[in-house]
Amino acid sequence: MQETRLDTARIRAARQVIDPVFLDTPLYRCEALEPRLGCTVSVKLETANPVRSFKARGTELVTSLLTAGGSTAAVCASAGNLGQALAWSGRGRGLDVTVVASRSAPATKLDRIRALGARLELVDGDFDTARERAADIARHDGIRLVEDSLDIETCEGAATIGLELVDGAPSFDAVLIALGGGAMATGVGHVLKALAPGVEVICVQPLGAPAMTLSWRQRRVVTTGPTDTIADGVAGRRPIPDVLDDLLLVADDAVLVREASIVAGMRMLLDHAGLVVEPSAALGIAAILENRDRFAGRHVVTIVCGSNVNVDAYHRWVGTAALGQGC
Repeated sequence: MQETRLDTARIRAARQVIDPVFLDTPLYRCEALEPRLGCTVSVKLETANPVRSFKARGTELVTSLLTAGGSTAAVCASAGNLGQALAWSGRGRGLDVTVVASRSAPATKLDRIRALGARLELVDGDFDTARERAADIARHDGIRLVEDSLDIETCEGAATIGLELVDGAPSFDAVLIALGGGAMATGVGHVLKALAPGVEVICVQPLGAPAMTLSWRQRRVVTTGPTDTIADGVAGRRPIPDVLDDLLLVADDAVLVREASIVAGMRMLLDHAGLVVEPSAALGIAAILENRDRFAGRHVVTIVCGSNVNVDAYHRWVGTAALGQGC
């Protein structure tokens, strides 16, 4: 495999830095989903932790290095999950954390960022507008700008998921990974290509936020106009060139899915797995729903990456269906 920015030895060492509460998350076969999807499905559940997403695997590394270097503050832009994770990790290490987010970000995520002790600044516009404001704060205050996916620690923290997949799952054929900025896709993809090269790495993005997928397909950075998706956690418009370079080396495919399929995936995870998830976490199921023939008879792992969802919005999307049979 050609070299990415990531290093497998550093990824293994990261497990000694990350708080154990974020490691060794549940990985199990979900038989209740299988008759409806036509394939064997295993779930890697990244919501069973204090910030209810995978993001703290990366912020644990970032904040550890910051405090070791004498830093006392950091700032990030976030659609919600990174901000919570940085606030949690920073609080535990005595860092002052500022999070910049769009006013349109889910209120549940914003409230949790405040509850974790971070200073929250809201901006009009989308995630990329928040990223620009966070960069301004970093320059003005002389503090570290934590950039998800660009900062290698965020990718290598997420890559520890890949180690757990290789060590914990029986033989599987493909892994479905939500694609936003690219930290999880490049991290998990790097590990699988290094340690389980026969596994197909498939990235999934909404049709309404296709920038990274279009960039992967055209092998160059493609920026897009305003996003239009309920999957706010993956709704970026401006891919990072270094991250795209890594993605081109580790992803076997990148697919786009419709909003209706995302909602159907959320409903299936509720009804048949007992899981309340945010839209980004249902992208893998959506990909199977849209191309059952591709996955028929195969063993597929989907990473359920977050469950920070606005309750009112969730009920609008999924309806009032009661929990069905679990796995």
